[in-house]
Amino acid sequence: MQKKIFVLILWNCLFLGYGQKESTKTDDTDFVIAFGSCNKQNKPQPFWNEIVKHNPNVFIWGGDNIYGDSYDMSKIKQDYMLQNSNVDYQKLKASVPVMGTWDDHDYGKNDAGEEWRMKNESQRLFLDFLGVSNDDPRRKQEGVYTSKLFEIEKGNIKVIILDTRYFRSPLKKSNTEDRRYMPYEDGKGTILGEAQWKWLEKELENNFSDFIIIVSSIQFLSSEHGFETWGNFPHEVAKLKKLLVSKAVRNAIILSGDRHISEFSTTRVKGLKYPLIDFTSSGLTHSYSSYKGESNKYRVGRVISTPSFGILKFDFDTYTVSMEMRGDNNLILQKYSKQYPKD
Repeated sequence: MQKKIFVLILWNCLFLGYGQKESTKTDDTDFVIAFGSCNKQNKPQPFWNEIVKHNPNVFIWGGDNIYGDSYDMSKIKQDYMLQNSNVDYQKLKASVPVMGTWDDHDYGKNDAGEEWRMKNESQRLFLDFLGVSNDDPRRKQEGVYTSKLFEIEKGNIKVIILDTRYFRSPLKKSNTEDRRYMPYEDGKGTILGEAQWKWLEKELENNFSDFIIIVSSIQFLSSEHGFETWGNFPHEVAKLKKLLVSKAVRNAIILSGDRHISEFSTTRVKGLKYPLIDFTSSGLTHSYSSYKGESNKYRVGRVISTPSFGILKFDFDTYTVSMEMRGDNNLILQKYSKQYPKD
């Protein structure tokens, strides 16, 4: 009987659709977020026109917005210029606000963290790419973290952009062949760094937004694959969960990238009234086409290993968020809907 109840509860919040051709119309949708990651500036980019069809209120870069990977900042600058010259991307920017964070390849070096000696120069180029004004706090602070409150008649959504590169401690290399990195077991190391943690705490304090969107360039929940993940710093995972509970954060959703696959992960956090979802969307121009499977105890649905972008549709009347992975010709590759508590 208990198993049947669990299945009914899961079906109530989860609808997974594969290969569906569904309209992009948003007649009963109050707010739309589009996001994606892992975008090679010199490859075809078929999704910009498809994203615009959803009339998003904001597009969010999830990292690896270009593939620069160089000590030569003039090379990275040229890569950003090439991306900004993409005609279809220009059309999106003309009609949709753009926010974003970076990951390692636009940061400048594969899997790099705080040790990257060109990070200050790289930060300036990243902010230039996004068109950030000279008086923006990010022009003076270390790291590209930021936030923005989107208000509509029915409510509001706060988007919090994290920087998982600038302050992140060196990764601990694995001594086994089945994984690249292994978790710290002594509570040492950090992903966000002291200054960013203090900032994040203030962002979440006394926050009465209907929804909180937290953008992390690397996955928060999935950690068994042995690549980059919050799970390499398990004490940081626990710290964010504790912060969400202690600040009574309403209806938080995590968006992530990096992996060249897309998947939904979810877990229950004691003290939160809703399941914590990590929606990974990656990549925009290329994907893990040789994917043959990997463990993720938090996964719901299946892994999408073809290029895709993410869409979140918010219905403030029912407090329902429909999360979609969309592929070529706006085909729905997978969909996950969750109704959140109003109080």
